[in-house]
Amino acid sequence: MTAEPMSSPAAADAARECPPPFDPELAAALELISEQLSPGFPPEAIPDVRAGMLFDIPSDDDLRRGGTFDVEERAVPGPDGAPEVSLLICRPTGASGPLPAVYHVHGGGMILGNNRFGVDEMLDLAEELGLVVVSVEYRLAPEHPHPAPVEDCYAGLVWIAENAKELGIDPERIVIAGASAGGGLTAALALLARDRGGPDLFGQMLLCPMLDDRNDSVSARQMAGRGIWDRTANETGWGALLGDARGGPDVSPYAAPARATDLSGLPPAFIDVGSAETFRDEDVAYAGRIWQAGGRAELHVWPGGFHGFDGFAPQALLSQEARAARARWLRRLLGA
Repeated sequence: MTAEPMSSPAAADAARECPPPFDPELAAALELISEQLSPGFPPEAIPDVRAGMLFDIPSDDDLRRGGTFDVEERAVPGPDGAPEVSLLICRPTGASGPLPAVYHVHGGGMILGNNRFGVDEMLDLAEELGLVVVSVEYRLAPEHPHPAPVEDCYAGLVWIAENAKELGIDPERIVIAGASAGGGLTAALALLARDRGGPDLFGQMLLCPMLDDRNDSVSARQMAGRGIWDRTANETGWGALLGDARGGPDVSPYAAPARATDLSGLPPAFIDVGSAETFRDEDVAYAGRIWQAGGRAELHVWPGGFHGFDGFAPQALLSQEARAARARWLRRLLGA
């Protein structure tokens, strides 16, 4: 049998879909993680995935950090005709005057998590920069498909903007932030706030955001069966959110922000992603389209990073560099 020359289209396609290597330090962590967490799973496995969440959910005492923060959970009005939305509010103890705020949207593939999920990194930033953190709990798919999750997030955002004085928040310096599915919902919030005339947002922090329901990028194909949250898991998450509409022509940009045709007029964005994860190409493309629309975006592609690497392996050097870059961007943005 004669091998095809490397210049052939088939060879070029194979070369493009050869996955990039994991960072060596992260690869060692991923080996241990893979013993408990498969990179992909079908829709029928959602209950098991929820039951087997690897992250510890912090208690109020954990969130107070020895008296650094005052912590409360408050139920606020949800979307019209929908249940109330629960907001976790963490204020620096004894702070005077209005402070900037981070409005946090948790990750979890649209199918799992709550408003304490992933909030620790936001509290790290708040402790360093003097911020209020508000983390929203939204209804999960598939029990509550689009638009329930994003509308819950928007209702909570409107409430904190309208009640900023009571919360000790500067309404002109609200930054929205989220990772993974939370990053996708954060991007959607920025679009909604622009298109509905408010609230005004100071910035958006999109951490390995889940943006594109079509799930057909080179990076999605490269990472099939590898890392964390591969193409199969991504199909499960998007299918839970969108049902049969997933991948079709009529998906709303408020569900999948990569579908937006206009990315002008958005707040400054920070976008980061690993080079060895499903979302790499859609996230890089989103940053490029913000620039093309005349907007501000800072993009980091962390070499050898798998999805959510800094949460799974926070002591790794690459994780520390990623978190430091986020803090530097936020400090510059806020002038802190």
